[in-house]
Amino acid sequence: MAVHSWSLGGTYKRFKPHLLMVLAQIGFTFLYFVTEASFNHGMNPHVYITYRHIVAGVVMLPFAYFLERIRPKLTVALFLEIFVLSLLGVGLTLNMYFASLRFTSATFLASVVNTIASLTFVIAIVLRLEVLDLRNPRGIAKVLGTLVSLAGVTTMTLYRGPIMRNLGHPLIHLQGKTTIQEDWVKGSILTVASCIAWSIWYIMQAFTLKRYPARLSLTTWMCFVGAAQSAVFTAIVEHKPAAWIIGFNIDLWSILFGGIVISGIVIFIQLWCTEEKGPVFVTMFNPLSTIMVALLAYFVFGEKLYMGSIIGGIVVIVGLYLLLWGKEGDQARQREESVWACEYHNDHKPPTFTQAAGKDTKEEP
Repeated sequence: MAVHSWSLGGTYKRFKPHLLMVLAQIGFTFLYFVTEASFNHGMNPHVYITYRHIVAGVVMLPFAYFLERIRPKLTVALFLEIFVLSLLGVGLTLNMYFASLRFTSATFLASVVNTIASLTFVIAIVLRLEVLDLRNPRGIAKVLGTLVSLAGVTTMTLYRGPIMRNLGHPLIHLQGKTTIQEDWVKGSILTVASCIAWSIWYIMQAFTLKRYPARLSLTTWMCFVGAAQSAVFTAIVEHKPAAWIIGFNIDLWSILFGGIVISGIVIFIQLWCTEEKGPVFVTMFNPLSTIMVALLAYFVFGEKLYMGSIIGGIVVIVGLYLLLWGKEGDQARQREESVWACEYHNDHKPPTFTQAAGKDTKEEP
């Protein structure tokens, strides 16, 4: 029984990051539709981002204060780093991302987000955070996976194709005044630009966590700083005071869901997984939300689904898992090197001496 419990505990510990990232992708899936319904209702995306991160900061602050009593000192240089991190993760990226939802669709956004893993890998290669050996099949798989993923995004952007016929009436109707004005080029540019900024954000997280390893506090700081950045941007582009008024409707629920679940809990999960497994691991689960969003959008909400999105999405996922297969080779090699280093250390451990009965006695390791 004890051995069985230990086995279950070891399995849970091994797959805990995987389970958490699956739950995070489920949260992102519902986020697409909640925000789309809110924007169709008339919610300004930039106001939404500001309120969402204020809510997230207020919710995370008590946990950060009471659970992380010991945290690194916040210097000016570190605050500036958090400011840039918040700009990449909130102020700049999310404003471009949700603005693109006005011109495309939830399915398109969920598909293009899959390129974040490939973009993160390319940036990591440039910064020498990733090893690329073209003499190894897994190294070639990394390059092919990156190119295939980018080809898939290009397909989705330039080729829409025919509309897939709905099999029946949608189960749920997203009511309200529709604010989507289809402009595939403008929406694609905003989406791809946000994905590039997001990739840089994932890479930067790994560096910031080394200097400021308080994950709850870092999440709280990013929420408040990102909310302030978004508020300034919104004040510049939105001059109607009525845009800031929120009623007791889908707008409020989308802010609460996005703030508490996504900007609070999910961002904390991503920071934890980034520290444990690295930034590329965190991005590898994006295809899950793509599949769930496409299924819900087509079968439940009756959203238009284009053949180009289906073809491009499949190509992106194939390329992503080529990249991940190559990445898994690095992790296996690191485990082997770690085991070899431990064995080498044990084999070359120096003998120790103890004193017994007035004379030195040698103890072999």
